[in-house]
Amino acid sequence: MLKNMNLKQAAYQSWQNIWRVMPFLIGIVLLISILSQFFTKSFYSGIFKGNIFLDPLIGSLAGSISVGAPAISYILGGEMLAQGVSLVAITAFIISWVSVGILSFPVEAHFLGKKFTLIRNILSFVFSIIVAIIAVFVFNLI
Repeated sequence: MLKNMNLKQAAYQSWQNIWRVMPFLIGIVLLISILSQFFTKSFYSGIFKGNIFLDPLIGSLAGSISVGAPAISYILGGEMLAQGVSLVAITAFIISWVSVGILSFPVEAHFLGKKFTLIRNILSFVFSIIVAIIAVFVFNLI
């Protein structure tokens, strides 16, 4: 079917797909705007206690519910490091910020399926902790 489609038909179908996704995108943007007011830099620095086992878990949880552009996570991570948050917590936070999508779960589940989205998010969460611990361990060796 796609081989026989001309440019006009492809553009029309693309527009229909964008129009169908737009309510989801608007909802996610509004939800992100509201929730970003609750999760400030001081919030993050107050939840980490310096525990080598709990900090990556807390970092991954905080990163999973945080929202924004990935580049912002580096700035926020630098601010958290300056406030004394452990590197393993910040690493887990940044990895889960980029890879786990709690707030975008409804949109992703709608288009890719609930089972796939759930498995992807669980694996991303678990691996954000594992990768953070390994990365900081290797960094400390060097």
